[in-house]
Amino acid sequence: MLQFVPTPTADPIADELLGEYFTSRELGMPGYRTFRPDPALFVPPAGVFLVAELDGAPVGCGGVRMIAPDRGEVKHLWVRPTARGTGLGRAMLTELERRAADLGATEIVLDTNERLEAAQSLYRSSGYVDIPPYNDNPNATHWFSKGLAPHRTA
Repeated sequence: MLQFVPTPTADPIADELLGEYFTSRELGMPGYRTFRPDPALFVPPAGVFLVAELDGAPVGCGGVRMIAPDRGEVKHLWVRPTARGTGLGRAMLTELERRAADLGATEIVLDTNERLEAAQSLYRSSGYVDIPPYNDNPNATHWFSKGLAPHRTA
């Protein structure tokens, strides 16, 4: 059973997953600069960080932070190699979009690197479109945006 568990970025499991994420980036992209997330930016109402658990085992992570009152940003979307190809990345992205809408976002943005072709494919097939740079992330070569349906409360 797949679950998305809100988890502080300083939690040992979240920290382990983030460490794997950053190590993979450093190994695959010479010159990659690591920026550990500020824990305060990933707790409501500023954002949320999720650990994906499959049958109780942590298999991925990702966060969304609000960078404007109606604009969320996806950060640190990571799936362990053993869980890749299962749809987990798409499920995590969909859940992060839902959480961003819950926080008031009507638009969600993200950046990525040209070497992450599978990530770019995921984003484009999920409705993201290329946009001009919205930040000065030295690791990014591509920036994307997607409109979100307004959040409706019952």
